[in-house]
Amino acid sequence: MKELFYLNKYFIQYKWHLLLGIVFVSLSNYFRILQPQIIRESLDWVIENIKYYRLTNGFDIQSDLYANLARSLLYFGGLVVLMAILMGIFMYYMRQTIIVMSRLIEYDLRKELFGHYEDLHLAFYKVNNTGDLMSRISEDVSKVRMYVGPALLYAINLVSLFIFVISAMLNVSVELTLYCLLPLPFLSISIYYVSNLINKKSEIIQQQLASLNSIAQEVYSGIRVVKSYVQQVPMGKFFTEESENFKEKSMDLAKVNALFYPLMVLLIGISTVITVYMGGILVVKGTISPGNIAEFVLYVNMLTWPVTAIGWIASLIQQASASQKRINEFLKVQPQVINENPKESTYIEGDIEFDKVSFTYPDTGIKALKDISFNIKSGQKLAIVGRTGSGKTTLADLLVRMYDPTEGTIKIDGKDHRQLNLDELRQQIGYVTQDVFLFSDDISSNIAFSDKEIAQDKIENFAEYAAIHNEIKDLPKGYKTLVGERGVTLSGGQKQRITIARALVKSPQIIIMDDCLSAVDTNTEQKITTHLNTTLKDKTTIIITHRIYGLLEFDKIIVLDQGRIAEIGNHQELLQNNGYYADLYQKQKAEDEIKVV
Repeated sequence: MKELFYLNKYFIQYKWHLLLGIVFVSLSNYFRILQPQIIRESLDWVIENIKYYRLTNGFDIQSDLYANLARSLLYFGGLVVLMAILMGIFMYYMRQTIIVMSRLIEYDLRKELFGHYEDLHLAFYKVNNTGDLMSRISEDVSKVRMYVGPALLYAINLVSLFIFVISAMLNVSVELTLYCLLPLPFLSISIYYVSNLINKKSEIIQQQLASLNSIAQEVYSGIRVVKSYVQQVPMGKFFTEESENFKEKSMDLAKVNALFYPLMVLLIGISTVITVYMGGILVVKGTISPGNIAEFVLYVNMLTWPVTAIGWIASLIQQASASQKRINEFLKVQPQVINENPKESTYIEGDIEFDKVSFTYPDTGIKALKDISFNIKSGQKLAIVGRTGSGKTTLADLLVRMYDPTEGTIKIDGKDHRQLNLDELRQQIGYVTQDVFLFSDDISSNIAFSDKEIAQDKIENFAEYAAIHNEIKDLPKGYKTLVGERGVTLSGGQKQRITIARALVKSPQIIIMDDCLSAVDTNTEQKITTHLNTTLKDKTTIIITHRIYGLLEFDKIIVLDQGRIAEIGNHQELLQNNGYYADLYQKQKAEDEIKVV
């Protein structure tokens, strides 16, 4: 239960739902135990009056006794029905409090976990797959809801009913009560043993379910690769094997759960036999009345479902404990990038300085940047060139605080960027990532992602800046065209330009474009770079690239090699160095000449 203690804060938050639920459960059970007492009184009354009825055989008074007996039975029957109605009313309200509380807790827990996911750093997502994340926020949270809802409800019902029933039984006969409850120690031992088995098997099942989700998510996301390599059958077999593994584990748990009900029924049956046998002896002794035997039998059978439900409750609690443990594992992970000044208003001009910055990836231990130092002024344009794996994207990620430097400082407008309001900092940086991502929505919503209130004509203007407006207008539904998951319905170049438009919508002070023109043709590239040279001429622009853009005049060009700055200067200075940049320029120039021919 220690993993489930985390939920106590929600019980405190919804304490009135819980307290009223306990009251309604108690009232429902109070009217429930009155029914056996009414039946006992009616049975004793009938037995007593039957004697007088037989003694008056042949007398006129017998008909009056018969009519009185019928009226009394009708009265007792009406009382039983009334108690049942009152019990049902309070049962309705107990579900309206406790079950509603469970739904509210489910909503809050899922929202908390989702928000925590959003706050976590990129390294977390590199070591945890999407399927596992989804499993914890869906299946695991649902398992937890079964604990704070049905399991808690029936546990409260069980405790309440036990208190009422055993109190009523003790008031009648302590001796008979002890005989009736004789099987309970065996019940407790059985529940303890089987619950441990359920806990272990539940945790294994949840892990296997997360694995299934991960496999399915990867296959669906990479369906193009699966189909192009004709791997549908092998992947299907692999998924079937994992599903079979899940089925076997689930069947093992079902077998353990199946032990509970027969065991409960057996123990309740033994209690009933003991009640009738020992009750008969006590009736002969004159200690109790025949109606008390009927009352006790009803009490014992009244406990049948709650006692039987102990197994079900234990199973739900153990499954919830296993699920909450998995949830707690992620909730305990603290974000490495923290908004240290969330209330501070931040406006940036665009001056950037890297001062002896080094960075090592926490998940792999790879040192991506080593002693990087440079600066650019507001409105200047910087190109970062280098081979694959030289640290170009890492540098951009550090600037927008996807990570924080391992060593050194990054200053924006002369301030350590860790001291700036993180949300406002990112809001003023337009970052077009190398990994193009579009949401499963229409094109207009994707472009307006950072500003849902922006007018449609402005969306179209920014699309024109990104040289994608005409192609969008030619689509069947224009800007209302759904792009599909991750923009699957669009070409690579179209997706790149939509993400550029999305970044421009923010009207950022700093623009970072990470190899985002690799999938566009020369004419389209010219249109975009023209916009960068005119409309955005006063914005700080950083372009990370494998190629050299002749139409862009860069104030500074940095050449990265194995995480270090190999060259730095403007275009002419780097050509004179005859280093990597000059070599790259000559190769690109030769390729362009071949294309022209």
